[in-house]
Amino acid sequence: MKLTCFEIHKCPPMGLETLKIDDFQLHASTTKRYGLGAHRGRLNIQAGLYEDDLYDGAWCAGRDDPLQWFEVDARRLTKFTGVITQGRSSLWSSDWVTSYKVMVSNDSHTWITLKNGSEDLIFRGNREKEIPVRNIFPAPVVARYIRINPRSWFTSGSICMRVEILGCPMPDPNNYYHRRNEVITTDDLDFRHHSYKEMRQLMKVVNEMCPNVTRIYNIGKSHSGLKLYAIEISDNPGEHEVGEPEFRYTAGSHGNEVLGRELLLLLMQFMCLEYLSGNQRIRHLVEETRIHLLPSVNPDGYEKAFEVGSELSGWSLGRWSNDGIDIHHNFPDLNSILWEAEAKKWIPRKMFNHHVPIPEWYQSKNASVAVETRALIAWMEKMPFVLGGNLQGGELVVTFPYDKTRSLGVTREQTSTPDDHVFRWLAFSYASTHRLMTDANQRVCHTEDFAKEDGTINGASWHTAAGSMNDFSYLHTNCFELSMYVGCDKFPHESELPEEWENNRESLLVFMEQVHRGIKGVVRDVQGRGIANAIISVEGINHDIRTAADGDYWRLLNPGEYRVTARAEGYSLTSKKCEVGYEMGATRCDFIIGRTNLSRIKEIMEKFNKQPIRLPVRQLQARRSRERRQGT
Repeated sequence: MKLTCFEIHKCPPMGLETLKIDDFQLHASTTKRYGLGAHRGRLNIQAGLYEDDLYDGAWCAGRDDPLQWFEVDARRLTKFTGVITQGRSSLWSSDWVTSYKVMVSNDSHTWITLKNGSEDLIFRGNREKEIPVRNIFPAPVVARYIRINPRSWFTSGSICMRVEILGCPMPDPNNYYHRRNEVITTDDLDFRHHSYKEMRQLMKVVNEMCPNVTRIYNIGKSHSGLKLYAIEISDNPGEHEVGEPEFRYTAGSHGNEVLGRELLLLLMQFMCLEYLSGNQRIRHLVEETRIHLLPSVNPDGYEKAFEVGSELSGWSLGRWSNDGIDIHHNFPDLNSILWEAEAKKWIPRKMFNHHVPIPEWYQSKNASVAVETRALIAWMEKMPFVLGGNLQGGELVVTFPYDKTRSLGVTREQTSTPDDHVFRWLAFSYASTHRLMTDANQRVCHTEDFAKEDGTINGASWHTAAGSMNDFSYLHTNCFELSMYVGCDKFPHESELPEEWENNRESLLVFMEQVHRGIKGVVRDVQGRGIANAIISVEGINHDIRTAADGDYWRLLNPGEYRVTARAEGYSLTSKKCEVGYEMGATRCDFIIGRTNLSRIKEIMEKFNKQPIRLPVRQLQARRSRERRQGT
C-alpha cells in the first residue's frame, strides 16, 4: 500500500496545548502587553472574561508588520512536520493571521526559511479566529528552534496567533529535558481514540474477558439513535445487593471533551485485567461495590469531533447534542425551588429538604430537554447511586455543588450545600492523588490557578450554572455528584493517552473507594422487613436521604460522631448515635422502627372499607355501662 505524503511525515503535537512545552520555551519578536505574551500563544487557549485581562487569548505582536515572529524552542533536535494555527480567543476583538512563513534554526541566530523550490514557502493561515488550520510541510525538517513569521493578517485586526507545532523528537538518551518530562505506563491497555463502533467492540471484549463480573447494558438512545452503553462491574452483575453501595462514572456529556471517555474505557480494561490477576485492591472494590461506567453520554457530538481529529476539532465542535443542547446543564433547576421553599419556611411542613420533585413543565414533550438528559434522569432515578463523578475536559480541577449561585444576578459566589465538608473531602480525594492538579509548579490551563485551592473549587464560585447534573443529582436523588476536569486539552493526541492515564489512574480508583466512607445500614420494621423510602436525617446537616427498595441506605459523612434519625410514614421515629472512623469502610448503623398507633388504626379501617368497627355484644354492653356510670 502506498503511503500519502501526510502519513509519511505525520508527527504528534509537541505539546503547546497540553503544556508539555513550558512558558520559557516560547518567545516572540514583540508583545502588545504581558497578557498577550508568547506564553499565551497556545492552541485553544481561552481568554479571560474581560478584555485586557492578565490572561488573554493569544500571542499578539506589539507592532503589525512583516518583521514579527513567534518562536518555539524544542530544547532538542526535532523533526518538524507541520504547524496548526488559530486566531485570538476574544469576545470583543477579531484578530488572526491569514498567511505566514516558517523558519528553523539550530542555534537561534542563523535561520533558514522553508522553501518552495527557490522561493520562500508561504502557508495559508486562518479565515476566522476559532477554526484551527493545519499546514503540513512538503518534507520534514530537523532543527531545535522553529519560528512562524506572519506575512498578512485580517484587515480589521492585528497580528495575533494561537499555535501548535507538529514534531517528533530525535533520539537523544542524554537529553535532560526529555528524561525529566517522560512518563511511561506499564499497563498493557488499548491506548487510542475509539469511534462509536470501536467503543462498543472494546466494551464487548472486556465483557468476554470478565463475564462473571461485568454486564453491558444501555440507558437509552442519543438524538441520532445511538445507544448509550454502560458497563457494570460487580461480583453479582445485574442485581442490587443489600448493603452494597452503587457508584457511577460518566463521561462525554460534552462530546468534544474526549479524554474522560477514553479514561473510562481504559479503567474498565484495567479493572478487568487486575481482577483476573488477583489484585486485592481491585477485587475488594469489585466485590464490595456495584460500579457503573458510562463512557459516552453524547456519542453524536463525539462523532463530529472524532471525524475532524484531535488537532482540528477546536474548542467547541461536538460539544452539544445533535439538537444543540448542553447536556450537562440541561437538568431542571431544583435549586430555585428549594431555596424559595426555604424562604417561605415550607420545609419540612410542605416540602422535604431532599428528593425535590421535578416540575411538571420540564416533563412535558415541548420542553427543551435532550433525549440524552431524559435517559440520564431515568437511570439516576432507577439506580440507588451513592456517589458519582462526571469527567469533563479543558481544565485541571474538581468542582463540587452547588453550581448555581444563590444570589440572583451574581455570576460568581461561594454557594455551599449542607454537605460542604463532605464534598470538599471528596473533591480533594481526587485532586490530591492526580499527578498534576495540586502541583504548584503546574502552569494554569487558561485563566484560573486552581492549584492554589488544592485543585478543587465550589462550582458556583467558579461560574454560575443553573440545571447542572451535580446540583440535580444532590437535590433529586441520594447521589453526591462531582465534576472532574481531567486535562487542559479536551481532545489530546493518541500519543498523550498513556501519560494522561498515569495522571488520572490513582485518582479514579481513590474516588471510587470514597463510596465506602460514612455510615450504612438497613431500616426494618419489627417483623424484619426492609422499609423503602424511609428518611435518614443527620443532626446538624439540613439534607436528608432515603432508603432504597430493600430498606438499605448509605450516608456519606466525614469522620466524627453523629446523631442519626430514621423515620417513615406510619412509623415511629428512632434515633441513635453513629460514629464514623478514619479508616476506610462505612460504619454499620441499622434501625428497627415500629408502626404508630394511628397508622395501625388507619390500616384496620382500610381493611373494613373505612366503616365503623362492630364490637362484640359483651364489649358493647360494657362500654355503655361505663358511659352511664360516668354520666351519673
